[in-house]
Amino acid sequence: MSILSDRWIRETALATGMIEPFVESQRRDGCISYGLSSYGYDARVSDEFKIFTNVDSAVVDPKDFAQNSFVDRKTDVCIIPPNSFALARTVEYFRVPRDVLVICLGKSTYARCGIIVNVTPLEPEWEGHVTLEFSNTTPLPAKIYANEGACQFLFLKGDQPCETSYADRAGKYMGQRGVTLPKL
Repeated sequence: MSILSDRWIRETALATGMIEPFVESQRRDGCISYGLSSYGYDARVSDEFKIFTNVDSAVVDPKDFAQNSFVDRKTDVCIIPPNSFALARTVEYFRVPRDVLVICLGKSTYARCGIIVNVTPLEPEWEGHVTLEFSNTTPLPAKIYANEGACQFLFLKGDQPCETSYADRAGKYMGQRGVTLPKL
């Protein structure tokens, strides 16, 4: 398995729509950077957020997640309460090739502020907007800036296509649009 370069990412994104919209170079004009980098793609967070709240004293249950555990906000700046988290989604829509696995890492700008970005791997032939989780590990409110860089996706090519892809098994998060809560 090898990591794929900016050339491969650009060629594949433009030829197949692997990333839409696709930004061909790093943009950093007064914002947290996004776009194509040497061996990855820095995706942006959209302006749709689900901010965790415990107003109803709910229990966090991945098998039966309470919809009322979140407050929905459409905003340019999301404020995450101390020691809490918010869900969001990427601006970009991803279509992963069958012989590629995509790993996501948080941006260092947020990490240095105690804000952790968590995303599970994008499996072969998965597609959709990526749901992002921002954890505020600090005792202070934290800001997330919409339409700016949030995380970097690294593309790893397998030595051969997988036997069964995410699409083959009709994965439950296939084709998601918007911020998607846990499903069983």
